[in-house]
Amino acid sequence: MKRKKLRHTEYYNMQHSLDNLYSQSVDGHNFYDLMNVIRSNENIRLAYRNIKRNTGSKTAGSNKMTIEDIKHLSVEEVIDKVQNMLQSYNPEKVRRVFIPKANGKTRPLGIPTIWDRILQQCMLQVLEPICEARFYKHSYGFRPNRSTHHAKARLESLINLSGLYHCIDVDIKGFFDNVNHSKLLKQMWSLGIKDKTVLSITSKLLKAEVEGEGVPTKGTPQGGILSPLLSNIVLNELDWWVSNQWESFKSHYPYKYTGGKTQALKRSNLKECYIVRYADDCVPRKQTKLRLLCCT
Repeated sequence: MKRKKLRHTEYYNMQHSLDNLYSQSVDGHNFYDLMNVIRSNENIRLAYRNIKRNTGSKTAGSNKMTIEDIKHLSVEEVIDKVQNMLQSYNPEKVRRVFIPKANGKTRPLGIPTIWDRILQQCMLQVLEPICEARFYKHSYGFRPNRSTHHAKARLESLINLSGLYHCIDVDIKGFFDNVNHSKLLKQMWSLGIKDKTVLSITSKLLKAEVEGEGVPTKGTPQGGILSPLLSNIVLNELDWWVSNQWESFKSHYPYKYTGGKTQALKRSNLKECYIVRYADDCVPRKQTKLRLLCCT
Protein backbone atom coordinates (compact mmCIF):
# COMPACT_ATOMS: atom_id res chain seq x y z
CA MET A 1 0.00 0.00 0.00
CA LYS A 2 1.37 3.44 -0.91
CA ARG A 3 2.71 5.34 2.09
CA LYS A 4 0.17 8.20 1.97
CA LYS A 5 -2.78 5.83 1.55
CA LEU A 6 -1.51 3.68 4.42
CA ARG A 7 -1.15 6.75 6.62
CA HIS A 8 -4.76 7.77 5.94
CA THR A 9 -6.02 4.25 6.66
CA GLU A 10 -4.17 4.15 9.97
CA TYR A 11 -5.29 7.69 10.86
CA TYR A 12 -8.96 6.71 10.53
CA ASN A 13 -8.40 3.48 12.53
CA MET A 14 -9.32 1.22 9.60
CA GLN A 15 -6.05 -0.63 9.00
CA HIS A 16 -6.65 -3.28 11.67
CA SER A 17 -10.16 -4.03 10.36
CA LEU A 18 -8.97 -4.29 6.75
CA ASP A 19 -6.03 -6.50 7.75
CA ASN A 20 -8.47 -8.80 9.56
CA LEU A 21 -10.66 -9.05 6.46
CA TYR A 22 -7.62 -9.99 4.39
CA SER A 23 -6.43 -12.61 6.88
CA GLN A 24 -9.88 -14.17 7.17
CA SER A 25 -10.20 -14.29 3.38
CA VAL A 26 -6.80 -16.01 3.09
CA ASP A 27 -8.13 -18.65 5.51
CA GLY A 28 -11.18 -19.19 3.28
CA HIS A 29 -13.79 -17.49 5.48
CA ASN A 30 -17.11 -16.35 4.07
CA PHE A 31 -18.43 -12.86 4.85
CA TYR A 32 -22.14 -12.51 5.62
CA ASP A 33 -22.20 -9.18 7.50
CA LEU A 34 -19.97 -6.65 5.76
CA MET A 35 -22.42 -3.77 5.97
CA ASN A 36 -21.45 -3.02 9.57
CA VAL A 37 -17.91 -2.27 8.38
CA ILE A 38 -19.01 -0.46 5.21
CA ARG A 39 -21.38 1.90 7.04
CA SER A 40 -19.04 2.51 10.00
CA ASN A 41 -18.11 6.12 10.74
CA GLU A 42 -14.40 5.38 10.30
CA ASN A 43 -14.85 3.79 6.88
CA ILE A 44 -17.00 6.67 5.60
CA ARG A 45 -14.50 9.23 6.91
CA LEU A 46 -11.70 7.41 5.09
CA ALA A 47 -13.76 7.16 1.89
CA TYR A 48 -14.56 10.88 2.00
CA ARG A 49 -10.86 11.67 2.49
CA ASN A 50 -9.84 9.43 -0.43
CA ILE A 51 -12.43 10.92 -2.76
CA LYS A 52 -11.44 14.49 -1.84
CA ARG A 53 -7.78 13.86 -2.76
CA ASN A 54 -8.77 12.26 -6.07
CA THR A 55 -8.53 14.71 -8.98
CA GLY A 56 -11.63 13.08 -10.50
CA SER A 57 -13.70 14.48 -7.63
CA LYS A 58 -13.82 17.77 -9.53
CA THR A 59 -15.61 16.10 -12.44
CA ALA A 60 -19.37 16.58 -12.28
CA GLY A 61 -21.86 13.74 -12.51
CA SER A 62 -25.37 13.87 -13.94
CA ASN A 63 -26.53 16.21 -11.15
CA LYS A 64 -23.75 18.72 -12.00
CA MET A 65 -22.27 18.44 -8.49
CA THR A 66 -18.56 18.06 -7.67
CA ILE A 67 -16.68 17.68 -4.41
CA GLU A 68 -16.66 21.49 -4.13
CA ASP A 69 -20.45 21.47 -3.75
CA ILE A 70 -20.38 19.35 -0.59
CA LYS A 71 -17.26 20.70 1.12
CA HIS A 72 -19.41 23.07 3.17
CA LEU A 73 -20.95 20.06 4.94
CA SER A 74 -19.46 18.85 8.20
CA VAL A 75 -17.96 15.36 8.30
CA GLU A 76 -20.86 14.27 10.52
CA GLU A 77 -23.35 15.45 7.90
CA VAL A 78 -21.50 13.50 5.20
CA ILE A 79 -21.56 10.38 7.38
CA ASP A 80 -25.31 10.74 7.99
CA LYS A 81 -25.95 11.22 4.26
CA VAL A 82 -23.97 8.12 3.23
CA GLN A 83 -25.47 5.95 5.98
CA ASN A 84 -28.96 6.97 4.88
CA MET A 85 -28.08 6.13 1.26
CA LEU A 86 -26.88 2.67 2.30
CA GLN A 87 -30.16 1.91 4.07
CA SER A 88 -32.25 2.10 0.89
CA TYR A 89 -29.85 2.64 -1.97
CA ASN A 90 -30.91 3.77 -5.43
CA PRO A 91 -28.12 5.20 -7.59
CA GLU A 92 -28.60 8.41 -9.53
CA LYS A 93 -28.17 8.54 -13.30
CA VAL A 94 -24.66 8.02 -14.67
CA ARG A 95 -23.25 10.75 -16.91
CA ARG A 96 -21.91 9.47 -20.24
CA VAL A 97 -18.60 10.97 -21.44
CA PHE A 98 -16.50 9.95 -24.44
CA ILE A 99 -12.73 10.43 -24.35
CA PRO A 100 -10.41 10.03 -27.36
CA LYS A 101 -8.13 6.98 -27.69
CA ALA A 102 -4.72 6.82 -29.38
CA ASN A 103 -6.17 4.92 -32.35
CA GLY A 104 -8.62 7.71 -33.13
CA LYS A 105 -11.61 5.97 -31.58
CA THR A 106 -13.34 7.01 -28.36
CA ARG A 107 -13.68 5.31 -24.99
CA PRO A 108 -17.08 5.61 -23.23
CA LEU A 109 -16.88 6.54 -19.56
CA GLY A 110 -19.73 6.45 -17.06
CA ILE A 111 -19.35 9.14 -14.40
CA PRO A 112 -21.44 8.53 -11.24
CA THR A 113 -22.57 11.45 -9.09
CA ILE A 114 -20.22 12.56 -6.34
CA TRP A 115 -22.37 10.96 -3.62
CA ASP A 116 -22.46 7.65 -5.50
CA ARG A 117 -18.68 7.82 -5.82
CA ILE A 118 -18.29 8.24 -2.07
CA LEU A 119 -20.60 5.28 -1.48
CA GLN A 120 -18.67 3.15 -3.99
CA GLN A 121 -15.42 4.11 -2.27
CA CYS A 122 -16.87 2.90 1.05
CA MET A 123 -17.59 -0.46 -0.56
CA LEU A 124 -14.25 -0.66 -2.37
CA GLN A 125 -12.25 -0.20 0.83
CA VAL A 126 -13.96 -3.21 2.44
CA LEU A 127 -14.27 -5.52 -0.58
CA GLU A 128 -10.75 -5.00 -1.91
CA PRO A 129 -8.80 -6.79 0.88
CA ILE A 130 -11.20 -9.75 0.69
CA CYS A 131 -10.68 -10.09 -3.06
CA GLU A 132 -6.94 -9.38 -2.94
CA ALA A 133 -6.47 -12.41 -0.72
CA ARG A 134 -7.91 -14.67 -3.43
CA PHE A 135 -6.75 -13.01 -6.64
CA TYR A 136 -4.10 -14.67 -8.81
CA LYS A 137 -0.67 -13.31 -7.90
CA HIS A 138 0.38 -12.42 -11.46
CA SER A 139 -2.55 -10.14 -12.24
CA TYR A 140 -1.26 -6.57 -12.15
CA GLY A 141 -3.99 -4.20 -13.36
CA PHE A 142 -6.03 -2.01 -10.97
CA ARG A 143 -4.48 -3.58 -7.86
CA PRO A 144 -2.75 -1.97 -4.85
CA ASN A 145 1.04 -1.60 -5.19
CA ARG A 146 1.07 -3.11 -8.70
CA SER A 147 1.72 -1.51 -12.06
CA THR A 148 2.77 -2.17 -15.64
CA HIS A 149 6.36 -2.22 -14.37
CA HIS A 150 5.63 -5.27 -12.23
CA ALA A 151 3.96 -7.03 -15.17
CA LYS A 152 6.98 -6.25 -17.36
CA ALA A 153 9.35 -7.57 -14.68
CA ARG A 154 7.38 -10.83 -14.48
CA LEU A 155 7.58 -11.23 -18.27
CA GLU A 156 11.32 -10.61 -18.27
CA SER A 157 11.75 -13.13 -15.46
CA LEU A 158 9.92 -15.83 -17.42
CA ILE A 159 11.96 -15.03 -20.53
CA ASN A 160 15.32 -15.10 -18.76
CA LEU A 161 14.77 -17.92 -16.26
CA SER A 162 12.37 -20.21 -18.10
CA GLY A 163 13.53 -19.66 -21.66
CA LEU A 164 10.09 -18.66 -22.90
CA TYR A 165 10.20 -16.36 -25.89
CA HIS A 166 7.06 -16.66 -28.05
CA CYS A 167 4.30 -14.23 -27.03
CA ILE A 168 0.61 -14.13 -27.85
CA ASP A 169 -0.97 -10.75 -27.16
CA VAL A 170 -4.62 -11.11 -26.12
CA ASP A 171 -7.04 -8.20 -25.76
CA ILE A 172 -10.64 -8.94 -24.76
CA LYS A 173 -12.69 -6.82 -27.15
CA GLY A 174 -15.37 -4.72 -25.46
CA PHE A 175 -14.72 -6.41 -22.12
CA PHE A 176 -16.06 -3.67 -19.83
CA ASP A 177 -19.21 -3.25 -21.94
CA ASN A 178 -20.12 -6.94 -21.97
CA VAL A 179 -19.72 -8.14 -18.36
CA ASN A 180 -22.60 -10.45 -17.43
CA HIS A 181 -24.20 -9.03 -14.27
CA SER A 182 -25.57 -12.33 -12.94
CA LYS A 183 -22.26 -14.11 -13.53
CA LEU A 184 -20.36 -11.32 -11.76
CA LEU A 185 -22.56 -11.54 -8.65
CA LYS A 186 -22.03 -15.32 -8.56
CA GLN A 187 -18.28 -14.78 -8.80
CA MET A 188 -18.42 -12.37 -5.87
CA TRP A 189 -20.33 -15.03 -3.92
CA SER A 190 -17.68 -17.64 -4.76
CA LEU A 191 -14.98 -15.28 -3.42
CA GLY A 192 -16.73 -15.32 -0.03
CA ILE A 193 -18.72 -12.08 -0.39
CA LYS A 194 -22.05 -13.46 0.81
CA ASP A 195 -23.62 -10.37 2.37
CA LYS A 196 -26.85 -10.12 0.38
CA THR A 197 -27.16 -6.38 1.00
CA VAL A 198 -23.71 -5.83 -0.53
CA LEU A 199 -24.66 -7.96 -3.53
CA SER A 200 -27.95 -6.08 -3.90
CA ILE A 201 -26.20 -2.69 -3.86
CA THR A 202 -23.65 -3.95 -6.39
CA SER A 203 -26.47 -5.11 -8.65
CA LYS A 204 -28.12 -1.68 -8.43
CA LEU A 205 -24.83 0.04 -9.24
CA LEU A 206 -24.41 -2.11 -12.34
CA LYS A 207 -27.93 -1.24 -13.48
CA ALA A 208 -27.71 2.49 -12.80
CA GLU A 209 -29.41 4.36 -15.64
CA VAL A 210 -27.03 6.01 -18.12
CA GLU A 211 -28.08 9.44 -19.37
CA GLY A 212 -29.46 9.22 -22.88
CA GLU A 213 -29.03 5.43 -23.05
CA GLY A 214 -31.31 3.90 -20.44
CA VAL A 215 -30.73 1.04 -18.00
CA PRO A 216 -27.83 -1.26 -19.00
CA THR A 217 -28.41 -5.02 -19.07
CA LYS A 218 -24.70 -5.87 -19.14
CA GLY A 219 -21.31 -4.29 -18.61
CA THR A 220 -19.65 -2.35 -15.83
CA PRO A 221 -19.13 1.38 -16.50
CA GLN A 222 -15.56 2.58 -16.94
CA GLY A 223 -15.33 5.59 -14.67
CA GLY A 224 -16.97 4.05 -11.62
CA ILE A 225 -14.91 3.70 -8.43
CA LEU A 226 -15.86 0.04 -8.01
CA SER A 227 -15.55 -0.97 -11.69
CA PRO A 228 -11.80 -1.85 -11.71
CA LEU A 229 -12.26 -4.25 -8.79
CA LEU A 230 -15.33 -5.82 -10.42
CA SER A 231 -13.40 -6.33 -13.66
CA ASN A 232 -10.66 -8.19 -11.79
CA ILE A 233 -13.28 -10.36 -10.08
CA VAL A 234 -14.61 -11.37 -13.51
CA LEU A 235 -11.17 -12.18 -14.96
CA ASN A 236 -9.84 -13.91 -11.83
CA GLU A 237 -11.40 -17.17 -13.03
CA LEU A 238 -9.48 -16.91 -16.31
CA ASP A 239 -6.23 -16.28 -14.42
CA TRP A 240 -6.62 -19.35 -12.24
CA TRP A 241 -7.84 -21.54 -15.11
CA VAL A 242 -4.71 -20.83 -17.16
CA SER A 243 -2.48 -21.15 -14.09
CA ASN A 244 -4.02 -24.51 -13.15
CA GLN A 245 -3.11 -25.92 -16.56
CA TRP A 246 0.56 -25.84 -15.55
CA GLU A 247 1.92 -23.41 -12.94
CA SER A 248 -0.60 -24.27 -10.20
CA PHE A 249 -1.40 -27.78 -11.40
CA LYS A 250 -2.26 -29.98 -8.42
CA SER A 251 -0.36 -33.25 -8.55
CA HIS A 252 -1.28 -36.38 -6.60
CA TYR A 253 2.31 -36.77 -5.41
CA PRO A 254 3.63 -34.32 -2.74
CA TYR A 255 6.97 -33.20 -4.21
CA LYS A 256 9.58 -31.95 -1.78
CA TYR A 257 11.09 -29.54 -4.30
CA THR A 258 9.40 -27.45 -6.98
CA GLY A 259 11.97 -28.62 -9.52
CA GLY A 260 10.86 -32.23 -9.11
CA LYS A 261 7.26 -31.33 -9.87
CA THR A 262 8.30 -29.25 -12.89
CA GLN A 263 10.31 -32.10 -14.38
CA ALA A 264 7.42 -34.51 -13.87
CA LEU A 265 5.02 -32.08 -15.56
CA LYS A 266 7.37 -31.80 -18.55
CA ARG A 267 7.16 -35.57 -19.00
CA SER A 268 3.36 -35.35 -19.12
CA ASN A 269 1.06 -34.28 -21.95
CA LEU A 270 0.39 -30.92 -20.28
CA LYS A 271 1.36 -27.72 -22.08
CA GLU A 272 3.77 -25.45 -20.23
CA CYS A 273 1.92 -22.15 -19.94
CA TYR A 274 2.00 -18.98 -17.83
CA ILE A 275 -0.30 -15.98 -17.74
CA VAL A 276 0.59 -12.39 -16.92
CA ARG A 277 -2.44 -10.12 -17.03
CA TYR A 278 -2.92 -6.38 -16.85
CA ALA A 279 -6.63 -5.43 -16.91
CA ASP A 280 -8.16 -6.94 -20.08
CA ASP A 281 -4.87 -7.31 -21.98
CA CYS A 282 -2.91 -10.56 -22.06
CA VAL A 283 0.20 -12.07 -23.70
CA PRO A 284 1.05 -15.81 -23.90
CA ARG A 285 4.61 -16.89 -24.47
CA LYS A 286 6.26 -20.16 -25.51
CA GLN A 287 9.63 -21.76 -26.30
CA THR A 288 8.40 -24.81 -28.21
CA LYS A 289 4.96 -26.00 -29.24
CA LEU A 290 4.54 -27.29 -25.71
CA ARG A 291 5.60 -24.17 -23.82
CA LEU A 292 3.31 -21.16 -23.59
CA LEU A 293 3.21 -17.96 -21.58
CA CYS A 294 -0.06 -16.04 -21.48
CA CYS A 295 0.00 -12.38 -20.50
CA THR A 296 -2.80 -9.88 -20.30
